Amino acid sequence: MELRELRAFVAVVEEGALSAAARRLHVSQPALSQTVSGLERHLGVKLLVRGSTGVRATDAGTALLTEARAVLARHDQALRVMARYTGPGGGALRIGIPLELPTGLLDPAVAELSEAHPDTRVQARHLSTAEQLAALRAGELDVGLLRERPAGPEFDALLVVREKLGVLLAAERAAELAGPDGIALDALVGLQWVGFPRSGSPAWYDELTAILRGHGLDLGPEAPEGQALIADVKLAAVASGQAFTLAPPDWQQPLPDHVTWSPLVGHPLVRRTWAAWPADSRRRDLGCFIAALDRTLTN
Repeated sequence: MELRELRAFVAVVEEGALSAAARRLHVSQPALSQTVSGLERHLGVKLLVRGSTGVRATDAGTALLTEARAVLARHDQALRVMARYTGPGGGALRIGIPLELPTGLLDPAVAELSEAHPDTRVQARHLSTAEQLAALRAGELDVGLLRERPAGPEFDALLVVREKLGVLLAAERAAELAGPDGIALDALVGLQWVGFPRSGSPAWYDELTAILRGHGLDLGPEAPEGQALIADVKLAAVASGQAFTLAPPDWQQPLPDHVTWSPLVGHPLVRRTWAAWPADSRRRDLGCFIAALDRTLTN
């Protein structure tokens, strides 16, 4: 048995419902259900009875609940004891951040973290999704903000941002193509897409390019490996009127007079950002940070 499984089981019994336990643990309900089912398979006994009004422990589950609480209490006590010996770098919360994030997403979460855990320092690194996943697996990050949800039980994840992407174009070209509701995606046929390398975020790249190709756009050659799609690259590329690139409506960079942003008709492109962290992490400051991000999204 893993501590993660025991903690999940205890939360479900104490909350009396998978949905409430999932919120408490900051995981998705399907992931929590899979964890508890895996624990039942491992032990070879039924631990929970699921009904229309919630869940309750079986006799075997009640017996395990007592033992699990004791194990978790000893584990948490051991962490508290060892925290006394933590070195100066032990208070850092290492966060991976993509190049573009909406204004106001991180500030409230970091402020709440600072108030609740004043000894925690935030260290942020700008990395692609693929680089963040590699750093998370290597223990070099505590949480990443990714453009795609990581698959499998290795990480827990929370959707923190949905952005309806629009298009950056030379102002004269935008005036030619724009209608009352914005620019239709298929109106961009014939223009070059200024994109990012697939290696940076394969799942998001595949989703995005499938939609673009579905509207008849010829995407041309893939962006060079390692090319960062920074603001200056985007603006310089579209200024000629022969290219377009994508950006959210609250893009933080100021636009020159000869470049403009327009919405896409029907909002066909939605960029999602997930917070992802190791499923076995027990850092309370991390839990506080994730909960604050969740409240930011809800509000």
